[in-house]
Amino acid sequence: MLRLHNLFKVYRTDEVETVALNGVNVEIDQGDFVAVMGPSGCGKSTLLNIAGLLDNPTDGDYFFFDENVAKYSEAQRSAIRKKNIGFIFQSFNLIDELNVAENIELALLYHDMPSAERRKRVAGAMDRMGIAHRARHMPGQLSGGQQQRVAVARAVVGNQPLILADEPTGNLDSAHGQEVMEMLRSLNAEGTTIVMVTHSAAHSDYARRTVNLFDGHVVTDNRRAA
Repeated sequence: MLRLHNLFKVYRTDEVETVALNGVNVEIDQGDFVAVMGPSGCGKSTLLNIAGLLDNPTDGDYFFFDENVAKYSEAQRSAIRKKNIGFIFQSFNLIDELNVAENIELALLYHDMPSAERRKRVAGAMDRMGIAHRARHMPGQLSGGQQQRVAVARAVVGNQPLILADEPTGNLDSAHGQEVMEMLRSLNAEGTTIVMVTHSAAHSDYARRTVNLFDGHVVTDNRRAA
């Protein structure tokens, strides 16, 4: 599904050159659940941004469903993202002025989809995440765990085959964090591919595979026994 080959990402200013990714090679199969770990500044979020087509690598190849997208324009990347990728963020990224249903529907507004179909998809995603009774609530009326459920619903409402999660439990207590991880595991069991950045060893245990980064390199890539 995803193949990153000899990938580099370098950030340059007038005085400083920072190598965020340094010759990364990673392959992710369809249906996999991968936890990406490592210390702060090791390149985890950069890797996720490139995997999510939010940024281009400086050098190297990135094959997305066998299509080399490494040098694609933002418009080309955006078209692929809309069809294929859902995002979950640590900070939820909900719009305070929109209610739960409207926040979820945002993910569908750029699709060529009738409003009746959008409403049907939103209702289904809310049922799936157990938040249908909160449809008209505003984000400020929800707990952190409920807000992350909305964020997960927004990520899955378009039925994209890939979810990228950046510290999805980082702002949650342990009980709500476990709930989110159980939701991700259920989505993966249904066939969704998940790539998750996390600092939590306990939460990485939910994944089938753990990739550890250090100084922009992949230092270990371990798959759990079935």
